[in-house]
Amino acid sequence: MKEETINAFLLTRHWRDTHQGIDLQFWASSPSGPIRLLYPGQQAVCFIARDATIPANGFQLTRKPLQLTDMHGNPVDGLYFQKQRQLEQLRDRISGSSTLLMESDIKVSDRFLMERFITAPMQIKGQSVQRKGYIELTNPKIRPSDYQPNFSYLSLDIETDGTAGNVLSIAYCGNGIEKILMQGNAEAWPSDLPIQWCADEAILLRQFLSDVQQLDPDLLLGWNVINFDLDYLERRCQSHRIPFSLGRGGEIAAILQPQQAGQTRIASIPGRVVLDGIDNLRAAFWSFESFALNHVAEKLLGRNKLISGNQDKLAEIQRQFKEDRPALAAYNLEDCRLVEDIFHKTDLINFATQRSAMTGLSLGRQGGSVAAFDNLYLPPLHREGVVAYDIGAFQHTQSSPGGYVMDSQPGIYKNVLVLDFKSLYPSIIRTFQIDPLGMAFPGSDPIPGFLQAEFSRERHILPSIISDLWAKRDIAKAQSDKALSQATKIIMNSFYGVLGSSGCRFYDPRLASSITRRGHEIITRSRDWLEQAGYPVIYGDTDSVFVLLGETYDEEHASETGKKLAHELNQWWNKIIQTEFRLVSALEIEFETHFLQFIMPTIRGTETGSKKRYAGVVRNKQGECELIFKGLESVRSDWTPLAQHFQRELYRRIFFKEPYEAYISNLVMQLRQGDLDDQLIYRKRLRRKLDEYQRNVPPHVQAARKLGKSSRWISYVITINGPEPVEKLNSPIDYQHYIDRQIEPVADGILHFLDDSFDRITANQLTLF
Repeated sequence: MKEETINAFLLTRHWRDTHQGIDLQFWASSPSGPIRLLYPGQQAVCFIARDATIPANGFQLTRKPLQLTDMHGNPVDGLYFQKQRQLEQLRDRISGSSTLLMESDIKVSDRFLMERFITAPMQIKGQSVQRKGYIELTNPKIRPSDYQPNFSYLSLDIETDGTAGNVLSIAYCGNGIEKILMQGNAEAWPSDLPIQWCADEAILLRQFLSDVQQLDPDLLLGWNVINFDLDYLERRCQSHRIPFSLGRGGEIAAILQPQQAGQTRIASIPGRVVLDGIDNLRAAFWSFESFALNHVAEKLLGRNKLISGNQDKLAEIQRQFKEDRPALAAYNLEDCRLVEDIFHKTDLINFATQRSAMTGLSLGRQGGSVAAFDNLYLPPLHREGVVAYDIGAFQHTQSSPGGYVMDSQPGIYKNVLVLDFKSLYPSIIRTFQIDPLGMAFPGSDPIPGFLQAEFSRERHILPSIISDLWAKRDIAKAQSDKALSQATKIIMNSFYGVLGSSGCRFYDPRLASSITRRGHEIITRSRDWLEQAGYPVIYGDTDSVFVLLGETYDEEHASETGKKLAHELNQWWNKIIQTEFRLVSALEIEFETHFLQFIMPTIRGTETGSKKRYAGVVRNKQGECELIFKGLESVRSDWTPLAQHFQRELYRRIFFKEPYEAYISNLVMQLRQGDLDDQLIYRKRLRRKLDEYQRNVPPHVQAARKLGKSSRWISYVITINGPEPVEKLNSPIDYQHYIDRQIEPVADGILHFLDDSFDRITANQLTLF
């Protein structure tokens, strides 16, 4: 054994009850290799009001008075348990009674890290022992650090012969390594690919587990990798009685099945983290019409899978395994390469790393905004001498409103400026000191909120947390670290949603309303100031106002005006907040966009202006004019490619004063002649099982039932006999449906501002058919 100080990054956390107490185990990645930290004999802890009683029989615990209070200022005791199961039994016993536990819903492993202010990067100091493939320390001291890891990884993909059949091949790549494990033999299937042939499935599975132990990656990457690949591998290992020893040190891994509908599987692999491409893209707010690997790879990389989406994938895999196994090996490996390259292109590993380092969430965990809030908020709350209640301890009858959306003034305009409040809700929290602790103990000179809420000027936590994150984001933007900047922005903006969620232990409508209603006030007062200064506001949306300049401005003058208005409005708000609240403003309004041309449509069939739907022309960074659409048909996946392409081209022609009548007439003629059939496909996802749709059966479900086989996504067209799947089209297409439901609504959405209509343009043409 030797004394060591090591910087590391947390990978996985585990706990288990033993006769001697609770054993904690943490795995971390370090420059010295994998590290296992052991903390035996720990205790679970929660809190209870000092005057509260608990059942006398059947519970092994120690109760101690503490120098802590609850959120109402009442003194509390600590309850200490040798086993986590004992705490859970007490919680179950008193559930529904008037006795409230505090922080009994925090996992013992999470609390251990949280109270030491460990998110993920840490410095470890203690006596180390070299084990086979990793370093082990027992009861070392740990403290936060700023260590940035360089993870090793493998991108993984499997091919199978059906939903419950053999694993035919397993491919992986990463850190310069590529390999395919496949059933078969080299003599029968010569190939230059890096294939290792395995005589049967059991040998293939054992070889894969052995390879993972030898290569020892920190991360496993994949596409739907937990729900399919790893879950499938575990079940096939079980069928062969092969230990699923995917963890470090040969430890057994488990794919934990969902306990409730809507939950997802969780990969518990000691010492390794699984990062799924779909989940992490969504967490980083990437948006695609479909998250199928082929579609995302085409959009991001300009590449496709080697078996196209138009083929029967399973049938082709089975054919290749029977007739051309090297082709199947190439397909399997290319899927791994696509996933690896998508992770590189989007910097997803860095995004996940920075998010974990800031929030304390496990590296592979998605969502978890409430848990992230707890990780950041509870430790400083305890330093203030206060503990929090369990989630759901109190019920509230009031509610808080959402973001403010101003009534719009429909029309086609020139020179519209968008002034945007930078991270409005976080800046409101910072400015008005909105905080659970500050609301619980507002002091003698409080800051007014809404719904009778008041906040302390001196005693608060959340504004400081946001200020720290804000500073990190500014640094990240200055260093062009898009992943860190995005992760920080997402975390800051999640705080309002957390405080407005009943799943948060600090949920109180007064907190959320003091944010949203202040936002309403800021937008409406900003509009009033702009209009008094002579600048009409035609729309406002949560954190933005749309200012009309009109015909007389050239681009340079419009840009100068936008900057001037943002500067003056910031100055005005600084003065207002100082005068009315005796506070320093953290509000920051920016001149965000100059629309050269702009349309604010009406709600279909009315004269009322729409909300969250508009389009316009901006000049992009390349100096070119670019069309921007928000909420309209061209950016909605439930409209056909025909409608999307038609809207973009029609709006372009009208914005740039090009003829449009012949374009509309010719498109209708091409549609009726069948020249545009490939653009008439609707694509929609099935959210439930087919037999669960009983009343008001939507078109995509009708098409799915006609398909005769299960499919997650349904591609269909509308025929004279109703919706039919593309793969099983038996009837003529109903072209009038597409004219009435796709083309005409898009056209009239803009033509009526020109005192024109789709009917007028196509009236003569209709007599020809």
